[in-house]
Amino acid sequence: MYNIAVAQSGGPTVAINSSLAGVFTQAAKDSNIDIIYGSRNGIEGIINDNLVNLKDVIKNESDTELLMHTPASALGSCRFKLKDYSDSEDDYLKILNIFQKHNIHAFFYIGGNDSMDTVYKLDKYFKEKNIDIKVIGVPKTVDNDLPLTDHTPGFGSAAKFLAVTLQEILYDIRVYTIPAVTIVEVMGRDAGWLTAASCLIRANGETAPHLIYLPESTFSPEKYLEDVKKAVELHTAVLVVVSEGIHFPGGTYDTKTDAFGHIQNAGIGKMLENYTKENLKCKVRSIELNLPQRCASHTASLTDLKEAKLAGEAAVLACTKENKSGVMIAFTRVSNTPYKIEITDVPVGKVANKERKFPVEWITKEGNDVTNDALNFFLPLIQGEPKLEYKNGIPVYFKI
Repeated sequence: MYNIAVAQSGGPTVAINSSLAGVFTQAAKDSNIDIIYGSRNGIEGIINDNLVNLKDVIKNESDTELLMHTPASALGSCRFKLKDYSDSEDDYLKILNIFQKHNIHAFFYIGGNDSMDTVYKLDKYFKEKNIDIKVIGVPKTVDNDLPLTDHTPGFGSAAKFLAVTLQEILYDIRVYTIPAVTIVEVMGRDAGWLTAASCLIRANGETAPHLIYLPESTFSPEKYLEDVKKAVELHTAVLVVVSEGIHFPGGTYDTKTDAFGHIQNAGIGKMLENYTKENLKCKVRSIELNLPQRCASHTASLTDLKEAKLAGEAAVLACTKENKSGVMIAFTRVSNTPYKIEITDVPVGKVANKERKFPVEWITKEGNDVTNDALNFFLPLIQGEPKLEYKNGIPVYFKI
């Protein structure tokens, strides 16, 4: 018998714990697997030997079900960039030592682009050193920007939250007769998938959002003003949705970066609010949705949660039944109506540190909206509502 370890990394989502539940439940069925370790705070938990026996905390099906409906990362997360071992082998030796100490022969990492970089580097290191430790990536990101997969767990729930929230905002802002512009800033550093998903409210007959701006199109402030003026004339109460990472002709408006060198440019909504007020002289409000986009379990997509769990289960099977390593679980859309997917895996080296952009052919030629192709792509991903457990009127969540 041998042990395995699982960890979560990067920005949390509503569905990341469903993938953890999938890894756990599938591994628990395997008679060859003894202890299922959870690493606290991603790969840092491995390096620091901060592990928890998940069988001690996930004791029954009720715990598993509650875990699936719990937002954020139950094991905690990290933004730790593993150096190339040709530059420094220190962390690799620490990781190997912990794996050998605890008889861990397989490691499952649930995360996005940067997490897949860790999977790729560890797998490459173990293979070159002829060390029999499997490393598998389980996809996760609200940005939906991982290549070689139709979509990613976490995105559907974030898109559903966005659609629900925008519809509620729309009902609020159009009760007045005075011209007003409401600008909603949505997560999306370099890819506009989530912002584009704002078109989902049109599925129920709305014309809004009236304008949508993505990073995949160059943003012209002058053209933006023209767009808003026309929209106000037509609709009075105008709803604008903008990605935090829209690109100006000279680049982004901010140059702050995170640990991985990614530009951090939240705040575009407030900037556009001031710009619009100065030039249009009408009522303008900006709303930055911020963290609720990725942690709102009360608007989770049941489809998303189920697929996230399947991804976790598939990761274990890829390792135990197919003896694979250095792969990431991926979805292939077989059909849209009826909606059907197949679960496969792809070489993680083709995913790590790469981003899949929103299709430019799904952006209108004016650069301020998306086509119905986008709506048709998004709609199946937000279907279904999970049943949450409540106490004192507040959802109950799982804690490790």
